[in-house]
Amino acid sequence: MEFFVNRERGIALKTYKETEMTREQYILATQQNSLPRIENPQLYPVGIYGWRKRCLYFFVLLLLVTMIVNLAMTIWILKVMNFTVDGMGNLRVTKKGIRLEGISEFLLPLYVKEIHSRKDSPLVLQSDRNVTVNARNHMGQVTGQLTVGADAVEAQCKRFEVRASEGEKVLFSADEDEIIIGADRLKVTGTEGAVFGHSVETPHIRAEPSQDLKLESPTRSLIMEAPRGVQVSAAAGDLKATCRKELHLQSTEGEIFLNADIIRLGNLPMGSFSSSPSSSSTPRQTIYELCVCPNGKLYLSPAGAGSTCQSTSNICLWS
Repeated sequence: MEFFVNRERGIALKTYKETEMTREQYILATQQNSLPRIENPQLYPVGIYGWRKRCLYFFVLLLLVTMIVNLAMTIWILKVMNFTVDGMGNLRVTKKGIRLEGISEFLLPLYVKEIHSRKDSPLVLQSDRNVTVNARNHMGQVTGQLTVGADAVEAQCKRFEVRASEGEKVLFSADEDEIIIGADRLKVTGTEGAVFGHSVETPHIRAEPSQDLKLESPTRSLIMEAPRGVQVSAAAGDLKATCRKELHLQSTEGEIFLNADIIRLGNLPMGSFSSSPSSSSTPRQTIYELCVCPNGKLYLSPAGAGSTCQSTSNICLWS
């Protein structure tokens, strides 16, 4: 809207905008006068004040102290346990596995595939009571057990073997059926020798050089049997057989052959031709002939010009 000014009358007309501003000022002034005035208004502060503020500062300070103590304890544990990039303490993590240096104690079960010692030191397993090594199958059942205790070393398995350093030759093996000793020589150094409760099968029994070989049964008989014969030889010395009661030499299908320059039978009656002073001219028989019965019994027969064994063969019938 446009307004024009009449220059002839000399009257200035106000614009429409100035009129509107005057009207708004009048309305505002009228409204302020109509509102009731509030004397001494109460102000409510915004925030935490008083004991709540002190408690908050205390908890913040306590949290800060706890964090500092935890950080100090963590650094101390890392220092004491010797934590490094490769491991902690005596424990080192390598590409081949875990390496322990020094003495290590395990309070709970340890499950590993292989345990190796260093090249320049042995592997030592130590316990206050005993050391037990178990082998289990896929069902978890114990198939083999080795126990090293203070009193004995026990092995429970189907077959126990001791091999040579090369690993091929079996030096000793034992199972439920037999015990095999594969060493070239079995040496028993005890004063009582080797004691066998039952039969012994061996192709050769030999004593040490310059030592005597003695087979003895203190309370029972000593029997040596072989399907193809038993040979006892003393190439450089005497062979003696001594018994308290009877000595039997028996051959069921062959013969007993005594081959020597001199065969002597001791403790037999020896005599000579002599006449008895108390009798007449009849001489006393003092010379006898040694005879053998078919069953092996020896008896004496009065000696004559020829053999008299046949004439007194009735002795063999009653033996």
